[in-house]
Amino acid sequence: MEGLEVTVLIGLTILIGTLLAPRIRLALPLVLVIFGLLLGFVPELREIQLPPETVLLLFLPVMLFWESLTTSLRSIRRDFRYILPMSTLLVVGSAFAVAGVGVLFGMPWETALILGAAVAPPDATAVAALGRLLPRRMFMKLKAESLTNDGTALVLYAIAVSLALGGNITPLSVTMSVLTSYVGGIAAGVVIAALGYLLMRRTSSTIVINVALLLIPFSAFLLAEIVHASGVLAVVVAGLIVAYVSPRVTTASSRRQADAAWPFGVFLLNGALFVLIGLEVQFVAHEISAAAIGRLVLITLAVWVTLLVVRYLFQVMNVPFQRRAGTRPSPGLRARSMAVSTVAGMRGAVSLAIALSVPVASATEGEIAGRDEIVFVTAGVILLSLLVQGPLLPAVVRWARFPVDHIEDEEYELAERTISGAALAALDDLAVEHGVGQEIRDKVRAEGYQMLEFSNARALAREQAIIDAEAQALDVLLDEPDPLGRGQQIGGGADADSADDGSSEGGPGSEGPDAAQVLRQPEIAVIGGDGDGTEGEVRTLQMLATSADVDVMQRSPLLRHEEHTRLKLALIDRKREVLLGLRRDGTVDDLVVRRISARLDLEQVRLQGIEEYD
Repeated sequence: MEGLEVTVLIGLTILIGTLLAPRIRLALPLVLVIFGLLLGFVPELREIQLPPETVLLLFLPVMLFWESLTTSLRSIRRDFRYILPMSTLLVVGSAFAVAGVGVLFGMPWETALILGAAVAPPDATAVAALGRLLPRRMFMKLKAESLTNDGTALVLYAIAVSLALGGNITPLSVTMSVLTSYVGGIAAGVVIAALGYLLMRRTSSTIVINVALLLIPFSAFLLAEIVHASGVLAVVVAGLIVAYVSPRVTTASSRRQADAAWPFGVFLLNGALFVLIGLEVQFVAHEISAAAIGRLVLITLAVWVTLLVVRYLFQVMNVPFQRRAGTRPSPGLRARSMAVSTVAGMRGAVSLAIALSVPVASATEGEIAGRDEIVFVTAGVILLSLLVQGPLLPAVVRWARFPVDHIEDEEYELAERTISGAALAALDDLAVEHGVGQEIRDKVRAEGYQMLEFSNARALAREQAIIDAEAQALDVLLDEPDPLGRGQQIGGGADADSADDGSSEGGPGSEGPDAAQVLRQPEIAVIGGDGDGTEGEVRTLQMLATSADVDVMQRSPLLRHEEHTRLKLALIDRKREVLLGLRRDGTVDDLVVRRISARLDLEQVRLQGIEEYD
């Protein structure tokens, strides 16, 4: 099929899957994989094949970079003792365990080790697509592990390919390969991120900033490949650095554009990849003899079960190294957490990329036996991850009965109240600095107090809702009705409503004239100025509304609008500065900062307008 036809076909498949998945209550990746399998029954469609390194060089840099940008740095620092062994030792252990299973089923040792390297690492994109039902901390630990374990898997893959091609492998060469991969990958990511930082801080153009942002993952991957290091690790390191420095070197407009474009692009790449996984399974299944299919299906099941067992056992052995002073979770909760983490460790894009990158015989000096077997088993393990672990994960999470985690909501409310209070405290100084009059100062102060009242009311309402829910749960447990009738109305209603519309008596929101009334006054004057002697007043109002060159005492609406905009922008800058300070101190999480920053960016774009391009 032609490239345009393939593009339209995959696009239609993604569109139909997106429409259908909510109706049948299945995760979108599962639906797209099934569609890929169904399309594979058509011989012409089954021939759709990506070049071996397309997934590794085109899909992964974009997807991993975005996942790095949306990862919590505080979570990585806090759980580093968990992430490091899971992304290194577990990958090595899983690869060799899978290799042992492959040898038991008659695969050559080198081929079995390549297969082990391919299926060993859980995939960040699969985790992001299917793991959001997990508690926040567990999701972030699993995501960070999935972002950093690919470097280990690719080092193992390179060693296994070298063995398969007859290369000379020594302990020294393995050690150098590991050091080069990790140190070189980290260095490449740091260098590219630093260059991107220097470029973005010298421009305010939205297009320039976002083009530079798009080039960073590909440049990091390229530089790492040049020095024979881990391109995946370079992309992840560059993404984590850019995520930290981005608020200080990018603009509100560029961030809003990036936050709209990147998720959409990653969504399309993810969708296309899941469809192609289904097609790849069909292609390899038709390339392999019928007699060998049964054996490969058994290998696939054995490898999949082995990965689950090894992951659970490794977590059990790793428990003594994860204990902290003062933290002693119950054995039952810990066991349930390990079971959930085991089911959530799904395979995806990286495994497929490694399998497809296995050299074909005609392109190498030697021949790697069993390439089709590697691709078939790898794709089968991915399918089992998506089609079995994916639907099973919600049930396992419900079975685990994790305590409800309100930390993110509490940190969000804390940050909102802190930055609002800091802005109000600095309002007078900022007004003097920007030459803003008392009228606008009072108006903005009233708006600030309204926002602060709303934040406080929302926090109280959430806390009251938690208390009411606990009371209702206790009533159900005791099989007794609540004598006070709690739960009929979630708390904070009146306060929240009054804070929301700013109409509470005596509060800051009641200061000054009603904004809607002020805006309507020119319209009323114009309507009433026909033949009743007020024509001169009408002309005066029109002059005030359209001219900035008026007497200062009359306060042109244009001047008031300019002062209001200047003061609001200064307050946004102050809020953002305090917010980044909270992140730097570790008071709030990076994801909370990202949520609030997005709201501040929207407000800033609304005040400044959208950047226009020639």
